[in-house]
Amino acid sequence: MQHWLVKSEPVKYSWEKFNQDGRTFWDGVRNYQARNNLREMKEGDLVLYYHSNEGKAVVGIAKVVKAFYQDPTTDDKNWVVVDLVPVETIKNPVTLEQIKADPQLANISLVRQGRLSVMPLKAEEFDRILELGS
Repeated sequence: MQHWLVKSEPVKYSWEKFNQDGRTFWDGVRNYQARNNLREMKEGDLVLYYHSNEGKAVVGIAKVVKAFYQDPTTDDKNWVVVDLVPVETIKNPVTLEQIKADPQLANISLVRQGRLSVMPLKAEEFDRILELGS
């Protein structure tokens, strides 16, 4: 199993809306590195859900329930989506400031490549973020 982090602006698609919907396809990715990360996602992988711009915090855990396929919002074959379902709300959202201040998380893409919307995490980085949120 692999671990990931996806970012969404809460005004566009919040964790609360995701929970109401119960399932979504992760669309709108128009960056090749983020797209390549979507292509690497497999069914069963766990995903941290990060509110960007407003909040700037990891707020939940999701799971990949369908591997990549053509993005239904565009005819351009370059772009793909995966299906996600919410798993659990993080008790205490983990802020970007907390992540940046933690030496164990200094090298994650959220810190190094702030504009990347879909990024891999090592298992220990994923677990550390969850530990900070408990």
